Amino acid sequence: MTTTILTYSKGGSYRYVLPYSHVFSSWPISKSRKKAESIALGLTVGSWTDLPHLEKNYCLNIEEKSFLLKNLIRKQRTKASIKIAYPLLNFSPDIPAILTTVFGKLSLDGKIRLLDLEFPNDLKKHFSGPQFGLENIRQKLNVHDRPLLMAIFKGVIGRDLTFLSNQLRNLALGGVDIVKDDEILFENSFTPFEQRITVMKRTLQEAYEQTGHRTLYSVNISGKTNEVIERARLASDLGADIILLNAFSYGIDLVQTLREDPFVRVPIMVHPAVSGAMTSSNEYGISPSLLLGKLLRIAGADFVLFASPYGSVAMDRSDALKLHQELIGEDPYFKKCFSVPSAGIHPGLTEKIMNDFGKDSIINAGGGVFGHPEGPTKGVIAFRQAIDNVSFGRSLFHPSKHQNELKVALQTWQ
Repeated sequence: MTTTILTYSKGGSYRYVLPYSHVFSSWPISKSRKKAESIALGLTVGSWTDLPHLEKNYCLNIEEKSFLLKNLIRKQRTKASIKIAYPLLNFSPDIPAILTTVFGKLSLDGKIRLLDLEFPNDLKKHFSGPQFGLENIRQKLNVHDRPLLMAIFKGVIGRDLTFLSNQLRNLALGGVDIVKDDEILFENSFTPFEQRITVMKRTLQEAYEQTGHRTLYSVNISGKTNEVIERARLASDLGADIILLNAFSYGIDLVQTLREDPFVRVPIMVHPAVSGAMTSSNEYGISPSLLLGKLLRIAGADFVLFASPYGSVAMDRSDALKLHQELIGEDPYFKKCFSVPSAGIHPGLTEKIMNDFGKDSIINAGGGVFGHPEGPTKGVIAFRQAIDNVSFGRSLFHPSKHQNELKVALQTWQ
């Protein structure tokens, strides 16, 4: 059986409390139990009313909490954590079937949120997980003892390949590890997909010969679903370093499709665009740690971007840390996946990021690089200096006399 963990609220908001680790055989009659039984029946038998002649095969676990909501009218509110287990035979072993089974029409049923899915090993074996994982990415870059640094192209919409190439060169000369397309850089006549890959590869090879530092380029693949698959295969044939996918515009299953395609031999980076529609509320949708963490790792993402707890579209810190653990936690079935806290990142946040997410993460910056008063190359250098200072236990906010780039960055954003 696979187990679904949800929250159900009777008339008020709530926060999730971890449910019991076992399933009780009996409970006192309560509204929460009736709701749980209704959910289990609705997602198996498929009826809103009792069907006494049909078997019901499910397990329930309920933890009910009551509290007073502080407002002008003090009302008693009820919240509950519900665990429901379904036989694996109820669905095919793919993410669309699983989500439809455990949260399909249930997602329309008011204040209820899907918090987690417990995948038994018999189900895990049907998924491949990351093809490369963070260790293989580190080997490509020969960087093993610090977080990676990634930058984002900025202001390139409507610009040509020369403009894009110059940006990439400036970033690579500063010592950035990865540069990614903006998620809104789609197929266009100014920077055509195929030419974008070949020109960027040539630019990075020239920078490597000049500096000895390897930089990887992540190209955004877009179009209709069949075009995305074709372009992913083409990117692999052209020797692309990484492909970037707006997975929630298409569906998580496309990540698994690309991961398991024998002609796509390239790491997959997932952007969180559109996911906020499913994760932002504490009362509805799906938890970030499940949607952006566990499910993307199982599907085969090698990198996952998500809103950091500190930036311009901040995620709740506890949610971000749970998500990170889903990506890098030990699992004998799946390689570890790089977590990429993003949005509003500048060098002054380096210590917070490294303390919270450790070395198995990527510091991702756009404005924090291009907003450096001395230009993007110096912006990258400032980040590298900040990472080195934190790594070696030196003060981030007292740069040495040789770290003027960091000093300028700290003055700019503090």
